[in-house]
Amino acid sequence: MASLREVKQRIKSTTSTSKITNAMQLVSSSKMSRAEANAKAYVPYMNKIQDVVAAIASGTQDGAHPMLVSRPVKKSAYLVIASDRGLAGAYNSNVIRKALDGMESRNQSKDDVVIFAVGRVVRDFFKKQGFNVVDEEIGLPDQPSFSDIKQIARKAVGMFTDGTYDELYMYYSHFISAISNEPTEKKVLPITDITPTSTTSASYEFEPSGEAILEVLLPQYAESLIYGALLDGKASEHASRMTAMKSATDNAHDLINDLTILYNRARQAAITQEITEIVGGAAALE
Repeated sequence: MASLREVKQRIKSTTSTSKITNAMQLVSSSKMSRAEANAKAYVPYMNKIQDVVAAIASGTQDGAHPMLVSRPVKKSAYLVIASDRGLAGAYNSNVIRKALDGMESRNQSKDDVVIFAVGRVVRDFFKKQGFNVVDEEIGLPDQPSFSDIKQIARKAVGMFTDGTYDELYMYYSHFISAISNEPTEKKVLPITDITPTSTTSASYEFEPSGEAILEVLLPQYAESLIYGALLDGKASEHASRMTAMKSATDNAHDLINDLTILYNRARQAAITQEITEIVGGAAALE
């Protein structure tokens, strides 16, 4: 059995750890609330640009823009969004596993895959596995703006337009609630299945032409999809970290209770032993 001093030291260190995890839980809760608000505030813009793109695309000829045309797939690109650090439960591993499943189902070898990594965990994993990571974005703030993701988003869209690869998929964690998120796959390019989000139809007049507007709007739409996924993923990350830290705090409290019981038993045993020795010594003197 551990000595009283050792048990007391474990109680002290576990108490300190529980204070740290509790503070991290509170910080993550605050960050999650802001990230969730940002993600929800972005939805109306995303829906509107999708409605406009759908309206223009439906009124143009097939093949009006290369981003709308499917072509034989020789190489695929995957933009994977996760975190720069751990302590978020299975958040990172779930997204990476979802991406690996998609690659395995579509591509025969790593040579057919191009990776865009958002987050240090994603970058480190795919580089260690020998994948071709063509671009990375790490150190993003907790509340990112579009300018933070603009470079990698435009590069991903531009390389598709240039023919470097033939399709682009995106993987991120979709925020459902504070205790629930879901690793999600979304096809970004080519844009082959875009439907209006609104049930009411609107009439648009295009100047100079629908094709000219698509030339500008389609890259913006694809980049907006990536930014929207980043906002969604950030909310999921903070929620996962909040849940993980709450679980760690609860486990620390349970351990402290168990150690306290162990400490009290050991102390009681020591006191009983001392009393027994005193009584035995007194009896020997009689």
